Amino acid sequence: GQPVKRTVGQVTKPIDFHFCTENRIKHVESQPENEYKELDFAAVLRKHHPPPGQMPKGPTMPKPFNLSQGNKRKLEETTSEYVPLAEQVEAFQKRTPSRYHLRSRKSGEGPVPGKLVKARLTNPKTPVLLTKQRFRPVTCKTTAELEAEEMEKIQQYKFKAQELDYKIFEGGPLLPKKPPVKELTQPVGFELEIEKRIQERESKKQQERESKQQQEEEHFEFHSRPCPRKILEDVVGVPEKKVLPVTVPKSPVFTLKSRTRMPGRGEEKEQEVVPVVKANHMPHYGVPFKPKMPEQRHVEVCPFSFDARDRERQIQKEKKIEELQKEEVPKFKALPLPYFDHVKLPEKKVKNPTQPEPFNLQIDERGAAKLQSWKQQLKEDMKRQKDAACFKARPNTVVYQEPFVPKKENKLLSESLSGSIVPESFELATEKRAKERQEFEKRLADIEAIRERHQEQVRQRQEEREKEEVAKLRQELVHKANPIRKYRSVEVKPSDQPLTIPKSPSFSDRFRC
Repeated sequence: GQPVKRTVGQVTKPIDFHFCTENRIKHVESQPENEYKELDFAAVLRKHHPPPGQMPKGPTMPKPFNLSQGNKRKLEETTSEYVPLAEQVEAFQKRTPSRYHLRSRKSGEGPVPGKLVKARLTNPKTPVLLTKQRFRPVTCKTTAELEAEEMEKIQQYKFKAQELDYKIFEGGPLLPKKPPVKELTQPVGFELEIEKRIQERESKKQQERESKQQQEEEHFEFHSRPCPRKILEDVVGVPEKKVLPVTVPKSPVFTLKSRTRMPGRGEEKEQEVVPVVKANHMPHYGVPFKPKMPEQRHVEVCPFSFDARDRERQIQKEKKIEELQKEEVPKFKALPLPYFDHVKLPEKKVKNPTQPEPFNLQIDERGAAKLQSWKQQLKEDMKRQKDAACFKARPNTVVYQEPFVPKKENKLLSESLSGSIVPESFELATEKRAKERQEFEKRLADIEAIRERHQEQVRQRQEEREKEEVAKLRQELVHKANPIRKYRSVEVKPSDQPLTIPKSPSFSDRFRC
């Protein structure tokens, strides 16, 4: 076979390791990492870099470890000169990043290309910019246009002087023009709603009066009604008499079982709601009450019993039962029947018809008083309005007065033309303020003198009061001896007690029990 061609590669170039500890040494000057390298721009333009797939693979380039740097401040940060922040920002914006810089041939960084590509001519093309398509109409006028418009307005405006009136120099009176005569004011009445309401009320009252007069003028004629014939033929208005059955008297039997109480309407409703319960037998009211005697039981009598009290109650109960048994049963006596031959109806009471009386309310009185005051006020307002509506013109005195004649100045023509003005004395505000300040200080001095005088008087009174107190205290401190008191003399009497007879103590225990 054919011999295999070996690719000629460059020899591996060892690169020293760059540790971060070297930057911490004080004497080592650290170079900036992103230092700008000057390149020949014209030489770089003709370069053509092949695609990364066609480039031959060179030897492995050892690179130092990118260890993390500490936050410790370096020497260059402390020793470097101070650069303002604005300059730093400007330098950062102007500086081109290192990733956009092209590498030179001299620098041995990166792989060396195997084949050199022939440079070609560059075909220049005009850039297609979008700024040509952007168009914004100018609405603001420039200063030159504004000045031109102002000049045009000034040129258009032309001053026209009026003709001189030579009557001014003649000295004749300048009479004012006679004002045009105005028409007289014609008063027009007010159209108030209150006047319409008053007229409506008066018209209603007038109609009511006319209707009342018409009713009074009409003659009332009495027309009698025909008499009913039923009154003459038979009794009218009295109801027919009901024939009642004759009452059959019966002796009362209290022992009948059929005599039971009839339930009412309310009880029937209760029976519907309440469930059915078996009722006990009704007692016989004719038979006297006989209580059942309690059976005799042998009860052992214990202490603290109430046997005696129970026996007394039992004896009282038996006595009461005997009294009830001895009482006689009342006999029934029936009332006699009434006579139905003559029926007497009760007299009909004819009541007088109710006479209506008007209510005497206080609100009516207050309303009448208020209405009266309102009417009075209304009359006064109407009178005042009528007086105000009457127009009375004042006499024309202006016609008989002398006309206004302006006075002619006595100045010379040279003075009037020169426009000289006679100086007048003026008053400065500082002088006015000085006078006011002087008055204010004088008033303050008077107040201060009065206050000092008052303090002096208070001090003198205080000193006098202290002197009086000291004199009084000295007078009270003078010693005055009290007189010796006299007491009753003490009488020494002999004692009535007998003398004590001494005895020797007995300490022996032989005679103790």
